[in-house]
Formats: sequence, structure tokens, C-alpha cells
Amino acid sequence: MIPTTTPTPIRCRLADGRELLFFDLPGHRSAPVPDRRPLRPDPHPPSQLRYDRTTGEWVIVAPARQDRTYKPPADRCPLCPGPTGQTSEIPAAAYDVVVFENRFASLSGAGDTALWEDTAGQPLSVPGRGRCEVVCFTSDHTGSFASLDRPHARLVVDVWRHRTRDLLSRTGIEQVFCFENRGEEIGVTLTHPHGQIYGYPFTTPRTAAMLRRAGAYRAAAGTNMFDDIVRDEVRDGTRVVARTDGFTAFVPYAARWPVEVHIYPNRFARNLSELDDTELDDFTELYRGVLRRLDRIYDAPLPYMAALHQYADTDAQRDGYFHAQVISTRRSAAKLKYLASSESVMGAFINDVSPESLAATLRRL
Repeated sequence: MIPTTTPTPIRCRLADGRELLFFDLPGHRSAPVPDRRPLRPDPHPPSQLRYDRTTGEWVIVAPARQDRTYKPPADRCPLCPGPTGQTSEIPAAAYDVVVFENRFASLSGAGDTALWEDTAGQPLSVPGRGRCEVVCFTSDHTGSFASLDRPHARLVVDVWRHRTRDLLSRTGIEQVFCFENRGEEIGVTLTHPHGQIYGYPFTTPRTAAMLRRAGAYRAAAGTNMFDDIVRDEVRDGTRVVARTDGFTAFVPYAARWPVEVHIYPNRFARNLSELDDTELDDFTELYRGVLRRLDRIYDAPLPYMAALHQYADTDAQRDGYFHAQVISTRRSAAKLKYLASSESVMGAFINDVSPESLAATLRRL
């Protein structure tokens, strides 16, 4: 079994005061140098959370993101190692996995931001408090999560667990969301293999909707909705992509996207912190294997969005069931699925690909 204790990170500060954490593989030791770039603390206007009274949802307004780094050449990538301390967000000659506060954050700053559901008599905006982090999976600019070897991929999973625990313990953080966007078709502006982590000061609309459904399901059936979904998918079998002792990967029955795979543990857990070491090994292998299958669907690597659905150990989120979701807008080798009016305006998705046919393809791969 791979060593399972998450290494204690080396903690540093960037020139503008943002936190930087180095996580090392066994036998490695990062050697960060001072960040010598002329950066000013908080150069951007703060973001806001604005309440949409028509939906009861919060919208993040973050004009600073307009200035974020946009498709730099490979030799000026800010996520590659910067041994001089003058060229990169990561001032070191090499690294394994690194986490740092996003310079162009949608959410930033500590504090217990008071949020509400009914705004009668309440202001309609509050400061955009929260946390946005960047996770660099590897120093290899041309790599990917799927190409990481087993210990390195497991280290990334351990880093996700470390950051989940840390952020959920902070005042004002209601939900921790680890995710990866890959490919220009998805809107990625930095091609270096990396993901992000958002610490939201509210429960996101998708999560809130799933928790409402899970609560209603428990009231009617007396069981956990997500647990029953996994059981039903395994029993049916036509949409199962792969299954191990600890996890099941399947294409959901009502998939919204032309490529969509969910990965669930075979027992109830709310987040990565509640999975044991053997399960984390299992998850790492199955998740990496799913990404490798997806990259073989077409002749080129698949653009995708990968997300970890995690829940806090609270009464409000007691039915939340940890799972990973990978989706892609690519519906054929030469065509993309665009979210047009039915999806973007009305939220009514139309999927051009049968979930059963996708699952059969992925099983063959």
C-alpha cells in the first residue's frame, strides 16, 4: 500500500502575502526561494456576493478576474517552477504538488459573512469572503493527472483531503469544492496541469438542490438516495464503467452531458476525510483509470471538467454522499455540445448521447 499519511506542507508567502504550500513525495524535499516579483498586496477591487431574488441564489461578482493570466507561451507559464523567484507563482527549482491562494480570486478574505435566504429588509450584497486556491499537480508542463504515476496521483488526492479538512474547519466556509478544468474548449487559459479549490461561504445551488431531494427521499423511503442510486446502477449494470471493492464508476441514468461519469464509494462517506486509506488508494486508481479511458475516446485528449462533490458533517448536509463527477462538452470527435437557450436559460438539458452507449464504449476502452 502507498504511504497514506499526508506530508506536512512547507508553508511560504508570496511577495503579495498570499499563502503557498509545498507537498512532497517521500524522499523529496522542496527548496523554495524568496518570491522577488514586484507584487502589491490586494491590487484588485474586492468581489461581492449579490443575491438574486428571483432564484434565491448567490452570484459572485469578481471584476478582478478580467485581468487574470491568459494563454501565456510555455516558457512564461506561471505554474512552472521558477528557480530565480522572479518568473513564477512557484519560486522553486522543482516541486511535486503545490497549493497557493489564487492571485485572481473570486472569493477571498476571512470572516463570518452573514448570508440569508429571505432578503426582506436585508441588503442585497455582502463582501465576497471565502477562499480560492490553485493546486498544481506536477511541475511537468506537458503532463496530466491521468499520466501521473500511482504515488504521485495519490499525493494529489491526499492534498485534496488536507485542504478539505483545513477549509471546512474555518469560520465562514460552508462548502469545499475541488475541481479541474482541462482544455481550451472548456475555457482553460493555463495549460499546465492544475486544478482549483473553492471555499464557498454558502451552499451552492446544485448542492442545495441535491440535498433537498435527498431529504425528501429519506422522508419518503427511509433510506439514503445516493446509496440507493449506486445500488440500482450496480443491479442494472448497463451503465457501470468499472467497479472495485471500494468504488463504482458509472454513467448516470439521466446524464446531462454527452460525456459524464460519476464515481461513488461503495459505502456512505460525506467527504474525503471520511474515507480510509485503502479506500483512498482505490479511489485514486479508479479515478485515474476513468480519465485514461476518457482520453482514448477520440484521437486527442478529452477536454473535461472534473469535480468532487463533498459535504460537511452537519445536520443540514447529513445525507450528502461524496462522489466525483467528470463531464465533457465533446459530443463527437469534431463536435461540441453548446449550452444553448434550453440549457442556459431554462435549465432543461438535452443530451445527444445515450448514457448506455457511452458506458459501453468506456467499458471497451
